[in-house]
Formats: sequence, structure tokens, C-alpha cells
Amino acid sequence: MAEAEAESTAGVQPRATGLRSTRQRRAVLEVLGRCPEFISAQELHALLADSGSTVGLTTVYRTLRELDRAGLVDVVRDEGGERLYLRRPTDEHRHYLICRCCGRSRPVDAEAVERWAAGLAELTGFAELEHTLELSGVCADCRQAEATAPCRQAPPLLAAESGTQDGLG
Repeated sequence: MAEAEAESTAGVQPRATGLRSTRQRRAVLEVLGRCPEFISAQELHALLADSGSTVGLTTVYRTLRELDRAGLVDVVRDEGGERLYLRRPTDEHRHYLICRCCGRSRPVDAEAVERWAAGLAELTGFAELEHTLELSGVCADCRQAEATAPCRQAPPLLAAESGTQDGLG
């Protein structure tokens, strides 16, 4: 199966990625494409093993790194710095709000962030500017549930909450 076909099976439009099509990459793409929320490499490896795949954990990490470089996944970090992955449904760079209690993610309109980044690049003379912006909070469901019991899950506290606002004017 060609790489474009593997991407189509995951519900994503085919893209020219330059990545070779391998059995392991197809397996990772297929399982990752079924995940509705961000997932760690270890969780993805467990899902692969549960489905009968023999893809090793090192291969999962390597494949996720390649998919990130190719722009096929979105990546955020949890409070411990672990990278979490979600299959990117479009070619566009995306940003997310992530619930610190349940881990649920919601994409946000990134137009203002993209304009800000482009303006900052122009102002500073930087080219090929890349950025990461991670926003977290407590979703409405968890906020309502916290009225009766505190959040029990380990919350994914994101890097954007470090308190720094460099360049945000």
C-alpha cells in the first residue's frame, strides 16, 4: 500500500511526505488515525500490541518523530514533558485547548496566532519561523464535576503555563 493510501485509511487527505511506506509506519498511522484525543507513544504501542502488531516501542517513537517532521501529527507535552500525539486532520498547523483534568482536547482557530507569528518574524527579520503554543484549562464537564469532587486524573499541565509571556507584547 502506498503512503498516500495509508493516510487515506486514517481519514486524512493524502500528502506528499517523502516518507517511505513500511508495514510499521502503516500500522502506526492506522491506529493513530483512530485515536480521537492526544496519546503517548507508550499508549500507542499498547494499542498496537492489543491489535496483534509486533511494532516495537523504539519503532513507534522513531515513526512518531518522522510523522511530526512530515507535518502529519500535532504534538503537545504533558506536565512531565512527555510528548503526546494526535493525527493532524489537515495540512494546517493547529493549536489546541487541553483539559488539565480529563485530557480532552479541542482545536482552536489559529488565525490570530499565525498572524502574530508572521508579524514577529517580520519585525525580527527571522525566516522560516516555527512555533508551539499550548493552552490548557478545565473543560466545562470537569468544571461541573469538580463542584462535587476534585479532578482525580493526573492533569496534563502544558508548557504554555510556565508563566512566561515573552514576545506577547
